[in-house]
Amino acid sequence: MDVKKPDDIDWGILRLLEQNARITVKEMSQKLNLSTTPIFERIKRLEKSGIIDHYTTAINYEKLGIKLTAFAHISFKDHTKDLIEAFEQRIVGLPEVQECHYVTGSCDFIVKVLVRDIEKYQEFVTQKLFGVPNIARIESFLSLTVKRKPGVSVSLMRG
Repeated sequence: MDVKKPDDIDWGILRLLEQNARITVKEMSQKLNLSTTPIFERIKRLEKSGIIDHYTTAINYEKLGIKLTAFAHISFKDHTKDLIEAFEQRIVGLPEVQECHYVTGSCDFIVKVLVRDIEKYQEFVTQKLFGVPNIARIESFLSLTVKRKPGVSVSLMRG
């Protein structure tokens, strides 16, 4: 499917949804000075084209007792397409794994892990990662603070 390049109104809709995914079509129409029907139709088109992939909720994991964010840098022994795909499938199925990035550089993957505390992270590494075939090395980095919100600013994509 050909994706129509977003125009100024589409960018406005995306910016408003980025700020608040629960904003109503009526509120958007007031902010963009456009009636509700074209706003609704544009949202549906943006969804159908895949530009709007899904809607999500930002959860404060610390308030739920998830206090540790770790980044596991994982290096492989062997590098075949099948081994890479098998690792990706296995790792994203683990509940502690928030993100898995196949990267360039000194490791093969960077895995973002959320757990309650250092003991749970040790358990994750020893009971789950150590059992994954083909891992040669795991180097862990623990987040001390985070200063940015997840997501990419619509204004960045537009430029």
